[in-house]
Amino acid sequence: MKPFLSSAALVSLLTLGITACRPSQSSPASAAPPAPQVTVAPVENRDLVEYDTFTARLDAPEVVEIRPRVSGYLTEVRFRPGELVKAGDVLFIIDPRPRQAVFDRADAEVKRAEVRVDIASREASRAEALFETGAVSIEEADQRRWAVTDAQAVLQAAIASRETAKLDLEFCTVRAPIDGRVSRALVTVGNNVSGVDGFTTLLTTLVSVNPIYAYTDVDEASLLKFRQLLRQGEISTDGQGRVLVEMGLPDETGYPHQGFIESIDNRLDPGTGSILVRSEYSNTDGKLLPGLFARIRIPSSAKKPTLLIHETAIGTDQNQKFVYTLTSSNTVAYRPVSLGGSVGTKRVVRSGLQPGEKVIVNGLLRVMPGAPVSPIEEGSTPPASPTTAQR
Repeated sequence: MKPFLSSAALVSLLTLGITACRPSQSSPASAAPPAPQVTVAPVENRDLVEYDTFTARLDAPEVVEIRPRVSGYLTEVRFRPGELVKAGDVLFIIDPRPRQAVFDRADAEVKRAEVRVDIASREASRAEALFETGAVSIEEADQRRWAVTDAQAVLQAAIASRETAKLDLEFCTVRAPIDGRVSRALVTVGNNVSGVDGFTTLLTTLVSVNPIYAYTDVDEASLLKFRQLLRQGEISTDGQGRVLVEMGLPDETGYPHQGFIESIDNRLDPGTGSILVRSEYSNTDGKLLPGLFARIRIPSSAKKPTLLIHETAIGTDQNQKFVYTLTSSNTVAYRPVSLGGSVGTKRVVRSGLQPGEKVIVNGLLRVMPGAPVSPIEEGSTPPASPTTAQR
């Protein structure tokens, strides 16, 4: 006979099972997660000048194409490609022998003309004396005087021809017209070069090295703001009244090169809405090469108190820039901000913050507005994490 449970026993077992599955009323509640740890830094207030940054192209003040002024065969090249030369240094030699022969002939013609002037002058003097005694007629005396004038004119023409021949002989030596850096020789020894106007042979190029110019296009709004500040005397200048600017190459940190605005073009380009500005920089070490791109910054404000925050504190919400600030209760507050230019690793704050407020610079992805955080001052050592006890 199979055993069976009574109805009362069955109800008791079911009640016991439900009670066992129900959580104990005396168990502690689950612990809340700790507040995320973030790094905060105060909003800095510093007196500084704001700048507008532009891209520029470097160029030499002087660029010379070296071309011969006489024709002939090239006999010497007296420079190495890319070296620095001084004004007057010899770069090329064109065979001078044909020009030397022409000069010698012209010099001989001058000497012959000088002898003729001497002879004509003596004959004119004798004719004057004979005319006083009536030995010669006035017509003959006049002819002797005219012969002197003719001989002097021939002498002047001969001297001019000799000077032309002398110049041609000097032009056989091609010299550097300016100080600068020379390119490679575009014509080698043994080639015939032309010095005929309109058909001259390009021998090489030469560019000046120091100083160097930077050309940049400045937009209309920046130009108007700059001119207004300049009229109001709010932009600092040097002792000569020149506006100081700074420049840096792409491989350089910051703006290590100091210069000044040399000139501003006389009209705005209607196609681009910009104007060409030329600034000048010292280049004694020759590091700045024509053709290089550079970054220049032009003052856009007077020196004034300016708020700065770290770049890492800035977030983007569609078209709006924002930061997370720390409240007095160590919670997060969302704060829209208007930003200006960069100053090293920091950004200028136009509006939205006050000096001394603290912004989160590290841990932005771990926080939400209104949520509590565990702040750590920038530069301080974070507290050690608690160790887990070993069993």
